[in-house]
Amino acid sequence: MGLISKTQTPFVGVDISSTAVKLLQLSRSGNRYRVEHYAVEPLPINAVVEKNIVEVEAVGEAIRRAVNRSGAKTKFAAAAVAGSAVITKVIPMPADLDEGEMEAQIELEAVNYIPYPIEEVNLDFEVLGPMPNSPEMVQVLLAASRSENVELRQSALELGGLTAKVIDVEAFAIENAFDLIVGDLPIPDDGLVALVDIGATMTTLNILRRGRSLYSREQVFGGKQLTDEIMRRYGLSYDEAGMAKRRGGLPDDYELEVLEPFKEAAVQQISRLLQFFYAGSEFNRIEQIVLAGGTAVLPGLYSMVEEQLGVSTIIANPLAQMTLGPRVQAQTLAQDAPALMIATGLALRSFD
Repeated sequence: MGLISKTQTPFVGVDISSTAVKLLQLSRSGNRYRVEHYAVEPLPINAVVEKNIVEVEAVGEAIRRAVNRSGAKTKFAAAAVAGSAVITKVIPMPADLDEGEMEAQIELEAVNYIPYPIEEVNLDFEVLGPMPNSPEMVQVLLAASRSENVELRQSALELGGLTAKVIDVEAFAIENAFDLIVGDLPIPDDGLVALVDIGATMTTLNILRRGRSLYSREQVFGGKQLTDEIMRRYGLSYDEAGMAKRRGGLPDDYELEVLEPFKEAAVQQISRLLQFFYAGSEFNRIEQIVLAGGTAVLPGLYSMVEEQLGVSTIIANPLAQMTLGPRVQAQTLAQDAPALMIATGLALRSFD
């Protein structure tokens, strides 16, 4: 099964992150989307570590609970492997090959680009368009991931009662969802946007230009550090600390002693990720920062990023223009939306 295959069956996007399973199903009429079903189901601690599934049964159970809670009836799903688990290369190919010939040719060529035995790898490709300056060649995006990364996600979905229709790549899913946001950004056509997804344990920077990902980098930093500090300082369990972080009710010293230092650390991490990007590219500025992930909604984080880094900053909401089905609660969805970028990009694959 490919990493980037085409399909027409309605299915749910299932984002398996370090702390939760996020499930989303969309419908479309004309060019308007509607959120039909969604759920965010917490995962047991360490069931997924830095985006690698460790306990496949626990993840399968969480998927089953998410499906039941969301009310989704479809049995098909799209999931994604993390960027760090995928090798992507743009390679030239003769333009006159049909799909079968191109597939055979790419399998022969892939050996030169992939550091694993080819029988341990899932491969896919997508033709991007003609090569600049040589019309007889096309640019082809080759994506490869070790089969075990793909198979673990397929197994978890199956245990949750779903069949994997598409296994995508997180960076491509984010590109897909980004299309829903980019029209509202006050940036020039070729302006660079830094999409910073601060999850529970990983922060991912994606640099996008004209809707395509130019650069991606992951760093170990996330909201779990804040949860751990709340646990330590106030003697709470992991679940209690997570709840208090979202709903408030912590002692008066929390904002100054715990939240502010964490936000400062988050700004430093974003700044470091951007420095890595500038150091390795010809660019030295970006036009816009878009914060995504569960941590993006921390009070005052986006304004601190904007102030300290001097770049216009917003919180991602890929679902802002969508209508809501009868089962979806607007308030909960608005709170979760910044963490649903990958799930949204996967759910959009229904309409390829």
